[in-house]
Amino acid sequence: MYIYLNGKYIKKEEANISPFDHGYLYGLGVFETIRTYQGHPFLLDEHLGRLNAGLDELNISKRFEYAEVLEIVEELSRLNGLQDSYIRFNVSAGVGEIGLQAEEYDSPTVIMFQKPLPQMERLKEKEAVILKLRRNTPETATRLKSHHFFNNVAAKRELGPDPNKEGILLSESGFLAEGVTSNLFWLKDKVLHTPALETGILNGITRQFVLKLAERLEMTVNEGLYQAADLEKADEIFFTNSIQEIIPVHQLGLRKFPGKNGDYVKTLYQLYQNQVLSQTRK
Repeated sequence: MYIYLNGKYIKKEEANISPFDHGYLYGLGVFETIRTYQGHPFLLDEHLGRLNAGLDELNISKRFEYAEVLEIVEELSRLNGLQDSYIRFNVSAGVGEIGLQAEEYDSPTVIMFQKPLPQMERLKEKEAVILKLRRNTPETATRLKSHHFFNNVAAKRELGPDPNKEGILLSESGFLAEGVTSNLFWLKDKVLHTPALETGILNGITRQFVLKLAERLEMTVNEGLYQAADLEKADEIFFTNSIQEIIPVHQLGLRKFPGKNGDYVKTLYQLYQNQVLSQTRK
């Protein structure tokens, strides 16, 4: 398998980075997880917007344009023979002296990984589990998709390895926050609900996209502060992320939910797929 590393396409076994990279020493780095359909990176503009905002927050001088990243994706896909794939685009601060640095980082380490998608059932249902571990607060005002990922790792350890379950983290104040690797939505009386960004969640790209789809459907949407009890009263529940798209919930605790048979889940999913098709045909 080939990866992209600082301007070169190399076999993954040949890759190496400096131990003095501040992405390794201090966790200064951001990444995006992107899905390609027929070789096209879906919502690439939106992913790069968030990535570039994160680089600005971390004082890393590099900014990425759509055309240059699309070229990397297309060449990597050609080398690996992958049209439908999982992409991780990673940018860390780069090499520096040991010690905290206030100056701007001007030589970041840029890596793009690619791997094949596993065989995934469309609208794969999962059981939702409320976790004991709380979502940590962001390091700054906005949560970055950064190398500071241990809270998610610890949440996954609590949840366990079962791929048919997704954990739900509460904020430190006890409000519904997000999944281990996903954002959370639910329907109640035809109103779409999702935790507000004030809970410290990541503003997921697929989260933002689903909110736009809901607006197109003229749905009422509430972003707010909710308790676990609010979720238990829902009519439908689903998670979102860039790789698994829309993930319907069929069970939370002892309560059963419609899962993939939910009317709104089916409608949003179909609209989602229509947008995928329209982008890949460009």
